[in-house]
Amino acid sequence: MKLKCVITDDEPVARKGIIGYIEKTDFLLLAGECETAMELNSFLKKESVDVIFLDVEMPGLTGMEFLGSAVNLPKIIIVSAYQQYALKGYEMNVFDYLLKPVSYDRFLKSVNRLYDQQVKELKSDYKDHIFIKVDKKTKKLKFEDILFIESMENYVLIHTVVSKEMVYCTLKMMSDNLPAAIFLQVHRSFIVNVSQVHSIEGNSLEIKKNKIPISRSLKDEVYDKLTAGAFVTRKKDEKQN
Repeated sequence: MKLKCVITDDEPVARKGIIGYIEKTDFLLLAGECETAMELNSFLKKESVDVIFLDVEMPGLTGMEFLGSAVNLPKIIIVSAYQQYALKGYEMNVFDYLLKPVSYDRFLKSVNRLYDQQVKELKSDYKDHIFIKVDKKTKKLKFEDILFIESMENYVLIHTVVSKEMVYCTLKMMSDNLPAAIFLQVHRSFIVNVSQVHSIEGNSLEIKKNKIPISRSLKDEVYDKLTAGAFVTRKKDEKQN
């Protein structure tokens, strides 16, 4: 698993330093760099990332002002030359606060801890459930209660028998942490719980009155897994006719 990163700092030298650290860390992937918080705000509407490296003192909109106005943000690691904002940062639930100039060993310590936390949040400790991060809570979902999972740009929406849970991660990250025996990706935007599928009609599945599309490229795989013996019987009947 790689963590996608975006850097926001109005100082080119500071951005270059963090970019160098990201490039030498094998589980990090640079998704973009921004000079201002406003540019970051626009970037996040188009791209999904796992962590933001955020400066505090920037023109127009400061890092703290951005944190106070934004919602549903990924993990935040502040990178600043000003120590006085540290307490305020932790009150705003930032993951870490790095003081410039940042050494690579301090940077690596921070992102290693972040990586371990992300894995624990997404990976199930047992075979019958997964833990997800919703707002500021870590919530347990049983596999049997999940109907299907829908990609929503920067998020996934987990449809369960009793609720809908919005989680900040990619569909690929979610898929990597679900058992293949229970869950199947049927479309670039949908993963379904195989046991919850009521019927198949043409290029769609029915789950609790929800119509889930099937990608043309995945259709054979989906039919093979969902219908198994029944699909074979139908083909035999077709041959006899």
